Amino acid sequence: MITGWLAIGALALGAFVLAAFLLRPPREGLMMFAAVLLFGLTGYAWQGSPGQPAKPTAPQAQGAGAGEAMVQGRRALFEGDGPASDYLITSDGFARRGKFAEAAGLLRRGLAENPGDLEGWLALGMALVGHADGNVTPAAIHAFDRARRINPDHPGAEYFLGFAYLQSGEIRNARAVWAGLVERSPPDAPWREGLAAQVADLDRMIANAPMLQGQ
Repeated sequence: MITGWLAIGALALGAFVLAAFLLRPPREGLMMFAAVLLFGLTGYAWQGSPGQPAKPTAPQAQGAGAGEAMVQGRRALFEGDGPASDYLITSDGFARRGKFAEAAGLLRRGLAENPGDLEGWLALGMALVGHADGNVTPAAIHAFDRARRINPDHPGAEYFLGFAYLQSGEIRNARAVWAGLVERSPPDAPWREGLAAQVADLDRMIANAPMLQGQ
């Protein structure tokens, strides 16, 4: 199990190093790329455990792995904005242990006093998805929408909502959210090219899977 996670981590780290030192994207693009890599491990944590036989695993273990990836992926987008608020730091501690219900409860109380906290709403959406075992609920959609309305130029809400749809198997919804983000992004947005490529990949997936065309 440890060897499997080390392999996955090495691949992610290698991709990040290549992007940072060979492609040399702008800082904003590098932060988005880091978030994509880190949060991408969330789906892996939900779906299975490397190095283990194909058998059910404890939900707590999967939730904890998903929670760590969720927190790290989100924080990568806000690294240059200073430390997170106290209530967000506390809720992240619960999310890292897979206790998404407790994390969501703390976030709701914190957001009642800080309704303009974009990162807080983004964290709530992600916690609600985690609490629903990777499924996108109406409450999670509402939280992501609040984050988007606070700053429509920030890609986090739509990227992570699309990723959540993708992990839950709602491929067409994921494609619609990401395509909308691409259309609204400025031509020079550091994440636009990579996200457009992901949308193209989903288009090919849908075209080659008749069951997805009727979703």
